[in-house]
Amino acid sequence: MSARTTEEITSAIRAAVQAAGWAPSVHNTQPWSFAVDGEEIALRADSDRKLRRGDAAGREMLISCGAALMNLRLTLSALGCEPRVRVLPDPDRPALLATVRTGEAVAADEHTRLLHAEIERRRTHRAGFTDLPVPDRLVEALAAQAETEGARLTPVRSEAAVRVLAALTCAAQDVQSQDRLLTLEMISWAQPPGSSRGDGVPAGGYPREPRRTHPHFAQRDYAHGHPWGSDADQFFSASTGTVAVLTTPADTREDWITAGQALQRVLLHASAYDVHAAFHTQALEMVHLREFLRQELLSGRYPQMIMRLGYTSDDSEGIRRPITELLKERSR
Repeated sequence: MSARTTEEITSAIRAAVQAAGWAPSVHNTQPWSFAVDGEEIALRADSDRKLRRGDAAGREMLISCGAALMNLRLTLSALGCEPRVRVLPDPDRPALLATVRTGEAVAADEHTRLLHAEIERRRTHRAGFTDLPVPDRLVEALAAQAETEGARLTPVRSEAAVRVLAALTCAAQDVQSQDRLLTLEMISWAQPPGSSRGDGVPAGGYPREPRRTHPHFAQRDYAHGHPWGSDADQFFSASTGTVAVLTTPADTREDWITAGQALQRVLLHASAYDVHAAFHTQALEMVHLREFLRQELLSGRYPQMIMRLGYTSDDSEGIRRPITELLKERSR
């Protein structure tokens, strides 16, 4: 393949940053910023967007940034530039999570192009699913995608284990709903109808009156007493879907970034087959519940994300900040 021109590389880098901004993040906080220096992109955690009450350790922030890193990698590859990645390259700069340099010209394979095409199409779902089951072969393929990135996606086949995950999610949600500071932090990322913000959870991004699934996985109360939410996709959305847990063997900052990259690869592959994901992090935000899950259900592996996978007719639009807000000056 012929070498890329400077203009092509510059265009690919800008497209990669734009794509990175479409990654999923907790409450759609988009806790990242980027700096470009020649042919290198620096990915940094934006501490101003960290959930100081709900994510004190920054685990969910780094998972979110890991997902953004996956989008960077995929976009550069899809546009013919080999991404050369260094994760946590400078111990003295903890906010610098990764650098990505453009390497040799490459020809993107079919699967890379497939995943790249889903970056702006993928959506987070916040309700139940239809009764149509996710095929076992697709679930196995999703697990293989996670393994590619060094994480493990385990579908929860035991009904008893699903009930445990659902019960812990509901218990954590009930406890968190009594925490005034945590509630105020969450609803600060909830948009009222007609908002022009490019971040946070839009008023149409969750059901007005969600139907209970069986077993029931509690959702965040973004409306918090307001008559917000969407009336779409309610009649057929009563199934829990396929429950799965994403885990890593350790629980370092690098593992969290790994989990984010694996999560996004899974989500994009699922989106290519019209499968959506609903996330449940409430129990993972409580240290003792997360440790209980690790020891009792997950063979000692660290849970990084609990999710449900399924089919839905949800066609809500995603919102993201413009690239001008994502790019910051390079710090030395």
